[in-house]
Amino acid sequence: MAIIEVNQLTKRYKNGTTNAVDGVSFAVAAGEFFALLGPNGAGKTTIISILTTTLAPTSGTAKIVGYDLNTQASAVRQNVGIIFQKPSLDLNLTAEENVRFHAILYGLYPFRLTYSRMPTAYRQQVDELATILGIEKDIFKPIKTFSGGMMRKLEILRSLIHRPKVLFLDEPSVGLDPASRRNLWQYIQQVRQEHQTTVLLTTHYLDEAEGADRICIINLGKIVSHGTPEQVKAELVEEYLLVDATDRAQLRAELNSLHLSFSEPADTPHLKIKLNGSTAQQIIKAINTPLTVLKTHSPTLEEAYLAIVEHL
Repeated sequence: MAIIEVNQLTKRYKNGTTNAVDGVSFAVAAGEFFALLGPNGAGKTTIISILTTTLAPTSGTAKIVGYDLNTQASAVRQNVGIIFQKPSLDLNLTAEENVRFHAILYGLYPFRLTYSRMPTAYRQQVDELATILGIEKDIFKPIKTFSGGMMRKLEILRSLIHRPKVLFLDEPSVGLDPASRRNLWQYIQQVRQEHQTTVLLTTHYLDEAEGADRICIINLGKIVSHGTPEQVKAELVEEYLLVDATDRAQLRAELNSLHLSFSEPADTPHLKIKLNGSTAQQIIKAINTPLTVLKTHSPTLEEAYLAIVEHL
């Protein structure tokens, strides 16, 4: 069953001459990792803002966990967690006070003036999450003393305190060092496995989207590609072999006799053989000419993405 349903979603800002989001439709299954990709200004953040009820659509409909965005916004907010591009923490509070304020706003616990007076369940939950994220020694320190990576971790802790069914991540690793990025994703994957949390991600780090169950690439507010990473790559970027031999003339003749499509592009000194539905192993096994060069090329999501945005 789809936990996110988007149907012909459209948004045009006041005085805008074009739609920021233009008739977008997609569905995300429960527990799925769904990535929304596109260049700056493509409409990604606008879509997330609409789905998290912080921005009203011009037209179209959407449901989160079965709740309609337009008529049941409060119920939607109770079921989602959000990590925005820019930190939304109160710098005048401690880390724990930020989390406590969030939990109280969600009605999870009654208000208590100090951490020690909060219910045991709250204190256990905060301790557990802080330990997992590695900020247990800093949870009572002022936010203004935190690094960018620590702030991101705290936002994750805060966004998960009410155990949301859907977690929206809008460029969650921007500004993080490689180690913090790795730790962030290890924890997000752990959350998905343990709680079957649905994750909707926007990112410019395409390696983060390689592990997605499905991706949706948008440009100028419209969907231009949609499917699994493998499907998107197969549609847009070819797989091929690079080969060469001491006797290149013999190799050319053999490739022609095998009816294999090949070329000698200017950007490589070797022969390029398109797979055209065959496997690399099948082609290699068919060639008898001794090879001096043999390289396989499988497309990356980044190559597919660039092929899309550079030709639109």
